This record gives sequence, structure tokens and C-alpha cells, in this order.
Amino acid sequence: MQEEQLPGRKSVRYASQAHTVGYNRRLWLASAMINPDRLLHNLHQLRGFGQSGKGVVRRCLSQVDMEARQWLVARMEDAGLAASIDGVANVIGYSGNSGKALLLGSHSDTQPTGGWLDGALGVIYGIEVAQAMQETPDSRHLAIDVASWADEESHYLGLMGSRSFCDELSEEEIDAAHNSDGHSLRAALAEYELDQRPRLHLDPERYLGYIEAHIEQGPWLELEQRRIGVVTSIVGMRDLKISFRGQQNHAGTTPMHLRRDAAMALFEFVEILNPAFSEIRGDHSVWTIGRLELTPNAPSIVPGLAEFNLQFRDPEQARIEQMQQCVFALAEEFNRTHTVMVDISVRDESARAVAMDSAIQATLAQAAEQCVPGNWRHMPSGAAHDAQVLATHIPAGMLFIPSIGGISHDFTEDSREDDIVLGCEVLARATLLLLEQQSS
Repeated sequence: MQEEQLPGRKSVRYASQAHTVGYNRRLWLASAMINPDRLLHNLHQLRGFGQSGKGVVRRCLSQVDMEARQWLVARMEDAGLAASIDGVANVIGYSGNSGKALLLGSHSDTQPTGGWLDGALGVIYGIEVAQAMQETPDSRHLAIDVASWADEESHYLGLMGSRSFCDELSEEEIDAAHNSDGHSLRAALAEYELDQRPRLHLDPERYLGYIEAHIEQGPWLELEQRRIGVVTSIVGMRDLKISFRGQQNHAGTTPMHLRRDAAMALFEFVEILNPAFSEIRGDHSVWTIGRLELTPNAPSIVPGLAEFNLQFRDPEQARIEQMQQCVFALAEEFNRTHTVMVDISVRDESARAVAMDSAIQATLAQAAEQCVPGNWRHMPSGAAHDAQVLATHIPAGMLFIPSIGGISHDFTEDSREDDIVLGCEVLARATLLLLEQQSS
């Protein structure tokens, strides 16, 4: 029996199988070859596009977003990929290597006042893994594609880029889409001449699968002092616009019993909504009123119109449908008993609950165990991600690293540098495991 000592790792024992030694060496190289300085440098460079204090303002199809996408094309080309921006602003870099490819990526657009790692982490991870493997003789033959999806954050259309890539986005939806300022998606695409470019589309036969790395955007990894999360499922999400139409009138001269106060009706509806949802909620159900508007929103006027957005999420699609049915039933009963009428429209139902591929989960878990034995966990994702779109077409998985304080969608969002580097090392190992398995 012989054994080989790999730098920084325990010795690897083997009998007569040279392949086993080579395989273990490549596994070590998968993490050792990651260049932490380059990884962190590129993350901070991307942060510079739209940086505002500690955070980033990089809304999809803004000038700074397009500048960032051009920069990403250059970084993907540095990694040996043929990269371009497509007709909905997706940035995709294709490997020229033969064999089944693994697709890595996430999104690079941000919330209106967003964090610097949300989405960007997975894009730069993908570029770093592709470049590191291209630079390493033992792995440069492997096919790795990288994507930065457009408008995951729903400036115009939630999960727009991945939905377009998977042929789930219709021309009618593009025609109807506007941002919060009323600017149309069609006009934005024309402004950057993207309307003259083709939309790239998924070839399922090309891919072994898709992996998206992301900050957790929650507190659990940090609370449990775990360093890696292997995602089991992604929650579904439904976004409703709920409007109350009453009668605008003078706040001083209109008697209380004659008022049709839209704001009061809204507050009453919310009071009955919370206990109704609490009756049907699951362990991971959440709901949020994220926007509230009164018209005319003046201190001396009884509002004639009140609106809010209701968003609810759950890892079980059946419960998402149940929660929506509950809201519509409450509205129907409310309209029978009140003089202010409530109307509901579905703003977004594109994010469906989906399980991550079991084989990719197992590979991510194996890679995590090799890098940080016992210091990782399986967990659901409470946020929507492009991976749930890809998962209905090809095998998909997700990898989480801890968020400091569980904070995300805020300028103070951050992760420790050693966690950032570790996550990329785990992704590199998992990538090599998956690609080696299919070629053996």
C-alpha cells in the first residue's frame, strides 16, 4: 500500500489505482487553484459600479448596470469564455470545450438600495471557477459556462433574464412591463440597442445542470455557526396588489357614519388577514405588506383610494395557492359587508416553489464536508432565485454562505472574506466532482 501527501491535506492512501490518486489530486486542486485575491478584487470591482456608501444602486437596465455588464463580458473573456449581452441584457459566457457543460451564475442587478454581494457573489464565483480551471492543466478541458441574469430583482419583470433564457417569457409580457417610474421595458431595451440583439435560449442537451451560489440573506447559518448551506428547496412567491375604492371627501365636514374611507377599510382588512393566514401557515410561511399608498394622501382629506402590495412565500406550492385563495375569499366577504370595495390583482406569480436536484445537493454536500467537515447544513431558501426557473428545465442546485447579522437588501449587507473564499472553494470542488463524474 502506498500513500501520497498533498499539500495542506491528510495523506491519500491507494493500492494499485493511479486514477484514484489523480482524482484526489484534482479535488485538492479544485480548491487550491482558486485565487482569493482575484476573487475579492473582482467582487470589489463590480461593487464599484453603482457603489453608494457600503451598498450598491444598480437597477437593471440603468446606465451603470449596462456598464457593469460590459465589464462582466470582459471578465468572462479573461476566463476563456465566448461572452456577450443578449436581447434582454443577460450576460452569458460559453465554454468552447467539448462534453456536457455545467452552468454557474446568478444576477448582478440590485435592489433600489441594495447590498454589494446579493447576486454578484454567484456571478463572480462562476467567473473565478471557470478561470481557475482554465488555468489548471488537469481541468482546463472541462466545460463551464457562466451567466449573469437580468432583472432578478424585478425592476421591470422579476426573474426576467432566466425566464427569457428558459423560454418562459412572452413578447406580450415584455410589451406590458414598466418600472416604478412608468418607463417601459421596450423603451429601455431600445435605449441600449438590445432590441436589435437576439435573446439567448437554453439548450438542455448542453448541460449537466446549473449551480447558483448566493449569500444566505437570512440568519440561520450565522446563528448555528455553520459556514456553508446546501439548499434543499426554494420558496414560491406570490405578489398581489390590493386596492380599496371609497369616496374622497372633506376630513372636517364628513360625518364618520357617512364616510367611505379607503384607508380605514385597508387597515380593517389587514386586521382580518393576519389571523386568517396564521390559521393556514406552515413552518416557513411568511407574508409582508411592502408598499402602502393613499390617494390623495393629505391630512384634511378622507382618502378615496388606498392600495398595498401583499407578498407571501412558502416552500410548498400548494400552500401558496391556498394563501391566495384565502385572500380572495376574504375580499369577497369584505365586499358583501362594506361600502368600500376591495379589488385584487396578481402582480407576479412567476416564482414557483421548487426542490433542488438531489444529485447536485449530494455533490455540494460532499464538497462542503471535504472543506469544512461537519460545519455545514441542508436548508431551504426563503428568497426567490433564478435557480428555481432553471430547475424546471435542467438539474439545479444552490450554495449559501453566511450573511453577517442575517441582513440583505440593505446597504449594510456583508459577509466575512474567509466565508466568501470558502464558498468559492466549495463550489470549485463541487464543479469538478460533477464534471469528473460525467466523464468517467
